[in-house]
Amino acid sequence: MHDVALPTNLAQLAQDRWQTLYPEQVAKPELLRLLAMSDFAYRVLQQSPELADGLLDDEQMKNRDIPNPLPDDLTALSEHDCFGRLRKYRQRYWLKVMWLDLVKGNDIEDSIRYISALSERLIDAANCWAFAQTVKQCGTPLDESGEALKMMVIGMGKLGGAELNFSSDIDLIFCYPRNVSTQGGRKSIEAQVFYTKVAQKLICALNQVTADGQVFRVDMRLRPFGDSGPLVMSLSAMEDYYQDQGREWERYAMLKARLLGQQTPHWQAFYTMLRPFVYRRYIDFSVIDSLRKMKHMIAQEVRRKGLVNNIKLGAGGIREVEFIVQALQMIRGGRDISLQTPSTLNALKQLKALEVIPPDIVDSLQDNYLYLRKIEQYLQAFDDQQTQTLPDIGVSQDRLAFLMKAKSFDDCLAILQKRMTNIRDEFSQVIGDEPLEHTQSDEAYTYMWLEGDTEQLLGKVDESQLVPWKEALKEFKGALTKRQVGARGADILDKLMPCLLQQAAELGLSGNVLIRVLNIIVTVVSRTAYLELLYENQGALKQLLFLTSHSQWIAEHIAKYPILLDELLDPAALYKPLPLNAYKLEIRQYFLRIEQHDLEQQMEALRQFKQTHQLRIAAADATNVLSIMKVSDHLTALAEAIIEQSVNLAWQQMTARYGQPQGSHEDAKGFAVIAYGKAGGWELGYDSDLDLVFVHNRDGDSYTDAEKAISSRQFYLKLAQRLMHLFNTRTASGILYELDTRLRPEGNSGLLAINLESYYQYQLQQAWTWEHQAIVRARIVYGQQDMRERFMQIRANVLKLPREHVKLLTDVTSMREKMRNHLSKDSAELFDLKQGLGGMTDIEFIVQYLVLNYAERYPEMVEHTDNVRILACASKLGILSELEQSVLSDAYCFFRELYHNQSLNRQGKCVAKDKQIQEMTEKVTEIFEATLAN
Repeated sequence: MHDVALPTNLAQLAQDRWQTLYPEQVAKPELLRLLAMSDFAYRVLQQSPELADGLLDDEQMKNRDIPNPLPDDLTALSEHDCFGRLRKYRQRYWLKVMWLDLVKGNDIEDSIRYISALSERLIDAANCWAFAQTVKQCGTPLDESGEALKMMVIGMGKLGGAELNFSSDIDLIFCYPRNVSTQGGRKSIEAQVFYTKVAQKLICALNQVTADGQVFRVDMRLRPFGDSGPLVMSLSAMEDYYQDQGREWERYAMLKARLLGQQTPHWQAFYTMLRPFVYRRYIDFSVIDSLRKMKHMIAQEVRRKGLVNNIKLGAGGIREVEFIVQALQMIRGGRDISLQTPSTLNALKQLKALEVIPPDIVDSLQDNYLYLRKIEQYLQAFDDQQTQTLPDIGVSQDRLAFLMKAKSFDDCLAILQKRMTNIRDEFSQVIGDEPLEHTQSDEAYTYMWLEGDTEQLLGKVDESQLVPWKEALKEFKGALTKRQVGARGADILDKLMPCLLQQAAELGLSGNVLIRVLNIIVTVVSRTAYLELLYENQGALKQLLFLTSHSQWIAEHIAKYPILLDELLDPAALYKPLPLNAYKLEIRQYFLRIEQHDLEQQMEALRQFKQTHQLRIAAADATNVLSIMKVSDHLTALAEAIIEQSVNLAWQQMTARYGQPQGSHEDAKGFAVIAYGKAGGWELGYDSDLDLVFVHNRDGDSYTDAEKAISSRQFYLKLAQRLMHLFNTRTASGILYELDTRLRPEGNSGLLAINLESYYQYQLQQAWTWEHQAIVRARIVYGQQDMRERFMQIRANVLKLPREHVKLLTDVTSMREKMRNHLSKDSAELFDLKQGLGGMTDIEFIVQYLVLNYAERYPEMVEHTDNVRILACASKLGILSELEQSVLSDAYCFFRELYHNQSLNRQGKCVAKDKQIQEMTEKVTEIFEATLAN
């Protein structure tokens, strides 16, 4: 026990709390210490003051037995009683751990082992209860010898390593031994359905917040396919996944995998399956580069979240020790079986025994690691919060200094910093960091920056740009006076600017482009980390100058979202967008790093994912790596991935509150998203909004399966509203996309989410011609296969409806005339690429007319949603001549490219009428008039 007296403020806090809890009793020094150190302990004792007696019983406190939280008869145990017992068990034993740590100064290794054992018992008890309850309803899955096949629960991360902290989340994966249907129930059900029910009950038992609190925050995102994967898989399906689709990061994750609960004969099959995936038979040095990349991603995450004083993720933090150990485990674990352990501490001991790391280095790493883990334990015990950030509140700073036996919080910080520096040095030796790239600049640029004298730049900068450069710098320095730049920031800026100016001169940048770059520097000048990033990585600085010289849009994009500067560190990834089919997988992987229940963080993550990948697409676009058609393909694929992830997030939020509509589940939600316009036609631009319509396939008479059920119709309306919120809410990173849902049946007065068959009836009976024109470019961008197929049927049926020819012509031409009169910016000198006479919209109207007029006779006309392929189809069928098709396709692609380039450089949608444009528009107009002549 720490014998030093409590600081005055903590002593007073403890006395006040004692008077509230036990006003009639004489204060006991050890209990006073606990009350001073933990707000959580105070709350627990407020609810159950009698628990204090057990804390004072030394025999109880020395006992490390792990009793079962639940009675033997689980079938008769109600959900209410089960949840209450689990939560009260956690409160009682976590109070004991606090007592051992905060009052008795317990060894941190003992504490994390004890918490892990208690946690495993809670999880296993919940699993047994969930299994028994599901058996009662559905029968039992049995093996050939008649033994019940229980669900296997895999602990990951610190739980897998038996090294949990006080308030750790738990990462779980579920699987089951064999695909056998249940026996003995009212109705036999498949194994997948049975174990999914068990998994849902287990998660609810641990994760749900009740009047007694929560047992654990449960995170299931490490399972195969992440959030989009099934909640539970058979062992054979899991083996197929890791053999065929397991990613590199999953090797590191599964290194920590450990089965929880009572061992069964099927455990060996799991470990036999897992071992060759995680550990290679040869010495595997490839992991070093992968771990370095993972560390780089974590550093990005620290900057993205603005994390300061984080003892887990910061330089020299807990994660770096874990990376060192994991790297060496995976390099050598295939040969040295003793390294195949999920425990960081056990692995360190084996590395020492095998002399992979010198003994003194291992001792230093272990000592520093345990020091950080102790601080982490204390930080979390203060208020039962999962945190690794050093406190900025005085009372918690005083607590930490007292517990770490430091004279003050500043002294505590100094000791901590020294230990983290030692870890960082060891990390750099094992994993390595990319070398810093900063170089000295020419003195002329230093002089120009400090003195504003451009005379010395004669011969270095184009003479015509000297004055624009001087004006740009003068304006920049004026802008800096309105920003808060600390001493450290000013020092880095004075080093960075000469380098920036020298590179700008070498690239021959104009004054206008220099202004673009300096606008970015102004936005980040108060955030020293970004100035350091650019100074210490000259390659990133060069990429910044290069990209901003190619695109005003990119310059504005980075200025608006400076987190994107991180992307400049890896040019190989920057100019190489993902394959079109990889965006959905990438966003699922990205969201594994996001707190599952933090809506604000999820919304930021959606926006940052979009901004990052838009930048990569724009970089490839600006440097002609991608054609305009491919750019739109990538922007559309990106939008579809974001829509899918957003639907999944909205679904999780809605089902947590209202349950699931009858007949639906995670993989078949009964919900679909129809994209119209540019998204439907694979023609999205950088700033395009999304024209979406939401549909579902549930009857209005059905309800959700929650205790407070709502109708399925209400559920899908709320789901659509939640999606609108995710997209349209303005956060620190702006909005996600501007969503326009006015193309839904009955427009703004119609339901936000409509039954798919009601949508069909509306199109048949009430829709206007312009609504049928819009369907030409409509397609489902999210939804299960049966809904996709049904919508394709509906779209085809609507487009193939017989139409009165004169009315169709009149409707189409009058709508086009109305749009041109209201929207066109054509003039004698300028051509409006979109709305002008002979422009893109004229071509789109020709396409829509051809589909509506000829689809009944030629069903092939409904197969595509993009204009170019529809024109090709019309030519193939003889509706258009080859010359007409060529003129329209060439003009459309040419105008799109011009429009796109105008957007990249923020130059509006109008261009000068040159000879080429004049000839093209005349030919398009001629075809328009011939095709749509009244």
